[in-house]
Amino acid sequence: MSTTIKELQPKALWEIFYQMTQIPRPSRHEEKIQEWAYNFGTSLGLETLKDSAGNIIIRKPATPGMEDRKGVILQAHLDMVPQKNSDKVHDFTTDPIEPVVDGDWVKANGTTLGADNGIGVSSILAVLASGEIEHGPLEALLTATEETGMDGANGLEAGILQGDILINTDSEDEGELYVGCAGGEDCTVKFRYKEKKTPKGYTGCKLSITGLKGGHSGIDIPLGRGNAIKIFFRILNQIACSQKVRLSEIDGGSLRNAIPREAFGILAVKKSKVAEFVSEVDELAGLIKKELEVTEPGLTITLEEIEKPETIMDKTTQYNLTQAIVAVPNGVIRMSDSMPGLVETSTNLAVTKSDTKKKTVNIACLMRSSVDSAKEELATRMYAVFSLAEAKVKFSGAYPGWKPNMDSPILKTMQDVYNHKFGRIPEIKAIHAGLECGILGGKYPHWDMISFGPTIRFPHSPDEKVHVESVQKYWDYLVETLKNIPIK
Repeated sequence: MSTTIKELQPKALWEIFYQMTQIPRPSRHEEKIQEWAYNFGTSLGLETLKDSAGNIIIRKPATPGMEDRKGVILQAHLDMVPQKNSDKVHDFTTDPIEPVVDGDWVKANGTTLGADNGIGVSSILAVLASGEIEHGPLEALLTATEETGMDGANGLEAGILQGDILINTDSEDEGELYVGCAGGEDCTVKFRYKEKKTPKGYTGCKLSITGLKGGHSGIDIPLGRGNAIKIFFRILNQIACSQKVRLSEIDGGSLRNAIPREAFGILAVKKSKVAEFVSEVDELAGLIKKELEVTEPGLTITLEEIEKPETIMDKTTQYNLTQAIVAVPNGVIRMSDSMPGLVETSTNLAVTKSDTKKKTVNIACLMRSSVDSAKEELATRMYAVFSLAEAKVKFSGAYPGWKPNMDSPILKTMQDVYNHKFGRIPEIKAIHAGLECGILGGKYPHWDMISFGPTIRFPHSPDEKVHVESVQKYWDYLVETLKNIPIK
């Protein structure tokens, strides 16, 4: 553990967070972090349980004199998004994260850091471990598999929790209070192709799209960042016919809730056309880089000659796949009318991968909207594009949004606390991302809910970082809020 990390404040929070970085916890590989969190609760002598969905629940009685306060549920998710740079050797299921202090920020060495939502988890456990913080009855709800389907929130039983107020710690801008979020739905697509033997007179080429920033498919979607899959198929679509280029394999993106940073494809090109192909790719790459020079200065498009692939995709499927990906909606679809600057509806073309054993190309998209009818309309557009291309389309994992309540008592309390402590009223916002509050509020409709957190930048990408000073302010704010929870 770095000496610098040890010296960060608040010390208890950072020490717990460091412990979390040493425990593998990518989504759907959370057994070790769940065991660690469970043992953390029992080691404090607190009532601790693990439910059938993998959620860890820990209860702590009120401190003396605070028994009459409303019960508070402090909530965060245990899993993290596993993203790494292509040149980084790292196995998220076995290897620890390497946290690095870089000036005013903490980041990781070539991977996601897991500050989303590890800082929230660490703050909750630090509260439970403290003997000095004043608070009413507390419950910690540490949910499972939030990043890939909100499984823990969906699987939580109604009635198992006793509190009245839910404080979610999964927001990413210090000084802002979130009172609403978008709902979401997955769109998965499958193309089946016939494998053809690569003709004589062809050679292999590998087209690589790298160096994009990627990021969170909700929070970062309005930033205009490049989509590696879209760029790959734009190039293929524009050049394939003239140069008789055939697709053998495609590997773009990795997670449905991350903007794809990289895409790699193996192509077959006529040997007599290679020079022309390289020239056209270079020309088009220059145009694309110019278009994205502000938002994506690191974009790299490379083409290298490789051994000829043994097989290629049949021409009809290649055409249908290419046309569908070029045409399918991606990015911001509509901005909110009621909250200026907030995205209402978006979709992220997140993953496109070929499975050479099953002879399929599998695509994953994540649609988001704070308006259910708009999300449904977007789904019909997605279906229309892919079904016309003769692909199978499936929608799943729909979850509701969280409607703002501007008369919320905890909102009023936290506004007053922040103003008293820091001299200004915090901003009130909704977020274009899927907080668990929407699902949890459906199971506990009486809950008064709010979300806040420290400043985290570039979540879901290897550039993820958390602002050190904001963590201290977030912690002080949390502690002061717990002292001022309303009386029952």
